[in-house]
Amino acid sequence: MTGIIRGLRRRVLTPDISQTRVSVRGFHNKGPEAVEVLESVGAAFLAGLSSAAGARRVTDVDTDLAPLPTRFQGFAYEGAAMGFALVDAITPGTPRRSAEFLAGTGDRHVYMAYVGIGWAMARLPRFLWGRASAAAADPLLRWLVLDGYGFHQAYFHTPEYVVDRRPVRGFPWPPEGPAWYADRVVDQGIGRAIWFVAGSDPGLAADLIDAFPVTRHQDLYSGAGLAATYAGGATEEELALFLRRSGDHAPFVAQASAFAAQARIRAGLLTPHTELATEVFCRTSAVEAARITDEEIPSVTAESDLPAYEVWRCAVAARFRADVGAQS
Repeated sequence: MTGIIRGLRRRVLTPDISQTRVSVRGFHNKGPEAVEVLESVGAAFLAGLSSAAGARRVTDVDTDLAPLPTRFQGFAYEGAAMGFALVDAITPGTPRRSAEFLAGTGDRHVYMAYVGIGWAMARLPRFLWGRASAAAADPLLRWLVLDGYGFHQAYFHTPEYVVDRRPVRGFPWPPEGPAWYADRVVDQGIGRAIWFVAGSDPGLAADLIDAFPVTRHQDLYSGAGLAATYAGGATEEELALFLRRSGDHAPFVAQASAFAAQARIRAGLLTPHTELATEVFCRTSAVEAARITDEEIPSVTAESDLPAYEVWRCAVAARFRADVGAQS
């Protein structure tokens, strides 16, 4: 009976793979190579989600996902985190799977895992958010949950969140706020999704971002820079174009690129396209960019008007400001 339940969970919780196709989503088609990258990202994510939704043991996902190429494994673990969060939310009793996942191999993918929890919240009614996010307890990283929420909304509701540029105001999670900052991190996720909506075309991504109110540009450019570094899909010349288009926000493109590099290095998934992106966006290697993020991790108890996550972002951006400056 439990096997039947796991199989049913897998079918109900996993979207059809067609939903990740560029043509179905209506995203820009830059060419077959870019389409293959973006669709492979989606397929890997769904592989992780499906594995977690039907897993008998949390560790089963490691066996299922091991054959995936290095480039796409991080996305699969992001999907697995979504799956475990969904199972925790709908299963009676104390939520435990996400916590067990993060205490095990999910720890190497902690940045992507928190993002995956945000995907789960986007699919659940609000009264289940507490169960889905119970494991997202790190006071510094929990904001990544909102990045995942924003990405989901822009990816699946593109006309509303990207074309019509729907603003997010007063987001109700985390309950203690501050809500104004939650709104900003949702925008970082929307920016990350814009890289996919634009089909990894940097000019189109910049055009989409520039159509938003200027007050949202920093977070949107930062999010897109993270996606360009982690997911890839652009040449050196295209990345340089995107950095130029980011203008005054170039240091935050570099900051996000460094975060992406750190996520890949922590998971043991460093790839040539991430190295290329940090060379362009940060003017340094992926390893050095990641080291800078580690050096600037703030104390979550330090007094500041800003959440620790934003203190971290600003400190990392400041380290790159002299090298990338304001692009024109």
